[in-house]
Amino acid sequence: MNNYRLTIQYDGTDYAGWQIQENAKTIQGIISESIKTILREEINLIGSGRTDSGVHSIGQVANFRCENKIDVYSFQHSINAVLPEDISVIRIEEVDELFNSRFDAKQRTYLYLFSKIKSPFYYKYSVYKKNLDIKSFKELSTNFLGKKDFSSFCKKKSDIENKVCEVKQVTWRETNNFYLFFISSDRFLHGMVRAIIGTILKAVNKKEGNDYIKKIIDDKSREAAGDSVPAKGLFLYRVDY
Repeated sequence: MNNYRLTIQYDGTDYAGWQIQENAKTIQGIISESIKTILREEINLIGSGRTDSGVHSIGQVANFRCENKIDVYSFQHSINAVLPEDISVIRIEEVDELFNSRFDAKQRTYLYLFSKIKSPFYYKYSVYKKNLDIKSFKELSTNFLGKKDFSSFCKKKSDIENKVCEVKQVTWRETNNFYLFFISSDRFLHGMVRAIIGTILKAVNKKEGNDYIKKIIDDKSREAAGDSVPAKGLFLYRVDY
């Protein structure tokens, strides 16, 4: 079998997330149907991870196997001609038959955008927040580093029993127009990144310190954490293998 790896960008605004669902428009569903149209062959498109409803991607990775060898250059042109304007395959390459974009991923990185100015051009992809206390945000964020049980930051309806993740890097950056939050981990739970950011916002607003964050983590209760920030500011930024 021939195995092909795709790097995908998408605007998740009008989609119910990555994963195929009944009676819902999803990224995985649209791309799978597009590949089927081109190859005239049923394929199983495997994503590096699920992105929630309304979440975007700069660097989602997926792979599929097919019977016939394809010309990657013409295929990329063909699939982008078929895909809607809010989804794009920016790279395609043939990989080892055993490569699995989900299980071979070593680290995933998400980006969240806060815009300092109220702009109609930033509205769909960021949350308007000015004068954030970046120093406090950086200090509180260090509490999430390492291997921990992130039950407090996972949606209650999640069917995943193992809620231990290893967060390897948390970074805040500031530019003229944006505050940028980067977080890298071996895996992420459903709604985890948005809940972490919301909890940091809550802590800063209440003028709470590190002990407050540590207690929320130790409580292993979603009710203890802050509200999730809106999905529109969140991007799957990169997947490392």
